[in-house]
Amino acid sequence: MTRRRTPGGATGVGAVCVLVASVLWGTTGTAATFAPAVGPLAIGAVAMGLGGLLQALVAAPRIRREAPRLRAHKGVVLVGLLSVGAYPLAFYSSMHLAGVAAGTVVSIGSAPLASALIERVVDGRRLTRRWTTGAVLGLSGTVLLCAAEAAGARSGSGARSVGETVLGVGLGLVAGLTYALYSWAAHRLISRGVTSGAAMGTVFGLGGLLLMPVLLATGGPLLASWTNAAVGVYMALVPMFAGYVLFGWGLAHVPASTATTLSLLEPAVAAVLAVLVVGERLPLPGWVGIALVVGCLAVLTLPTRTTVRPRATATGADGAARTDTAALAGHAETP
Repeated sequence: MTRRRTPGGATGVGAVCVLVASVLWGTTGTAATFAPAVGPLAIGAVAMGLGGLLQALVAAPRIRREAPRLRAHKGVVLVGLLSVGAYPLAFYSSMHLAGVAAGTVVSIGSAPLASALIERVVDGRRLTRRWTTGAVLGLSGTVLLCAAEAAGARSGSGARSVGETVLGVGLGLVAGLTYALYSWAAHRLISRGVTSGAAMGTVFGLGGLLLMPVLLATGGPLLASWTNAAVGVYMALVPMFAGYVLFGWGLAHVPASTATTLSLLEPAVAAVLAVLVVGERLPLPGWVGIALVVGCLAVLTLPTRTTVRPRATATGADGAARTDTAALAGHAETP
C-alpha cells in the first residue's frame, strides 16, 4: 500500500492544530456547569449538532465541488456520520453518570487505543515505538488524573451508585470508539484527496442532522434562560465548530491514532479549569497525571532528527560515484 509521507514541519503544524482543538474541548465540562438544568443529551446535541451543521454550511462550496469524490467513498462517510451522531450522546451521558473526571478520561483515554487498532486492522499501519511511548505516558497520566478526581469526589457529597458508574464507564468506551471511528473516517477521506473542509463538513454536517431530533426532543431547557442559551451557543461555536475545524486541519498532517493521542490534553485542561474556575480541589496524584500527559505530548510533538546516509547509485565515465540526491530528501518519520 502506498502511503503519502508528511514532512516534519507539516506534522508539527498538524500537531499544534490538534492540541489547540483539545484545549477548546477541555472547556466543555466547565461551560456545562453554568447550565445545570440542561441535560446531557441536549448539551451533546446542541454542541455537536449545531456545530456540525455550521461546518457543513461554511464548507458547502467545497462539498459541492468534491461531491463525486465523496460519493466514491460513501461507506467511509457513512461510518463517520453515524459515529458523529452517537459520540456526543455517549460522551455527555458518560460524564453525567460516572462524573466529569471518569467520563472524560474513559472516553478520551480509550480513543487512542481504538484508533490504533482501527488503523492496524483496516489500514495495516505499523505502530511506532514513539507512539507507544507517548500512549503509555498519556494513558498513565489520565488514569492518575481520574483516580485523583474520583478520590476528591468521594470526599464530597453526592456519591454515585455502582450501577450509574458502570453504565457511565460503558458509555465512555462507546464514546471513545466512536471518536476514533469518525477521526479515522475524516483522515481516510483527506488521505484520498478530499480537502479537510469538505471531509469534516460532510461527516459532521450529516452527523449534525442525525442529532436534530434529539435536540428538538430534549433542548427545551436551553431556551429557559439567557445563561442556558449562551452555554449552548458557546458549545456549538467554540469547542465544536472552531475545535473541529482545527482538528480537521490537523488530520490532514498526522494519522488519526496520533491525533487521538494528542487529544489526551483535553482531560488535563478540564481538570485545571475545574480547579481554577469551578473551585474543585485536585490532589497531588492529579498534578502528577497532568505532568505525564504533558510528557506524552512532548514525545509526540517534538521533532525527530533523522540521519540519511548518501547512497552511490551510479558511476560516471570518469569512474566517480554519483550521489543519489533522492536519498537526501527523506522525511522525518510520522509518529
